[in-house]
Amino acid sequence: MTEEPPAARLAPPGTVHIVEDDPGVSDSLRFLLQALGHDVVSHPDAESFFECPPPGEDDVVIVDLGLPGIGGAQVIRWLQRLTPRPRIVAISGQAQKVIEDELRGLPLVRLLRKPLSGDTLVAVL
Repeated sequence: MTEEPPAARLAPPGTVHIVEDDPGVSDSLRFLLQALGHDVVSHPDAESFFECPPPGEDDVVIVDLGLPGIGGAQVIRWLQRLTPRPRIVAISGQAQKVIEDELRGLPLVRLLRKPLSGDTLVAVL
């Protein structure tokens, strides 16, 4: 009998959706999360994310605030209207003032600053 690695036993149910236009960031997140036992789906923009079935309450959506086209804040607003609602994590490498402007009027959202560390990401999942 083989035993699952500890990271796989700790992985929560559900899928992690990554909505990130930078392929390097998206790939790094996907590889890290898959190594931890998560099912991961990457989307290069909000438009492709919206073409898929909406995430469920056991899912996590990692959204870059600086998306081209439909911005990350708009994606977060849409996600917050879902019932049931997935967990939402915003990521950004923008200046603090830009982030504050993007998130103004939104209920509290977990925010991680780029460059991301694996430990910080795991802690919010």
